[in-house]
Amino acid sequence: MSGDEVRSLSLARTGATVAERVRVADTWASRLVGLLGTPALAPGDGLLLVPCNAVHMLGMRYAIDVAYLDGQGLVVSLTHQLRPGRVGWPVRGARAVLELSAGRLAEVGVQAGDQLLGLPPL
Repeated sequence: MSGDEVRSLSLARTGATVAERVRVADTWASRLVGLLGTPALAPGDGLLLVPCNAVHMLGMRYAIDVAYLDGQGLVVSLTHQLRPGRVGWPVRGARAVLELSAGRLAEVGVQAGDQLLGLPPL
């Protein structure tokens, strides 16, 4: 994996595309920077932080949706519309975090327990 890797992710239960362009942040530096200083995510864009079990929105300018994933790519927890200045506290069992545009999780119908397809090894 590399910080420049781009993937498409889909929902196993429905086949719906969760994100068409997901950048993988798998180094300490790429996870630290995350989405800071970026424009708001387009509906098909996302950032996958690996390994990760918590996020912060300090310094962010827009809200995001967050899906916490276990080592098999199962959604263990969701946070909708996490706003700037807030913290997404550590989630037990999470191995990765998928950050998406605000409202995307509800739009696609992602639920806790869902399996995401197209993920790198977590």
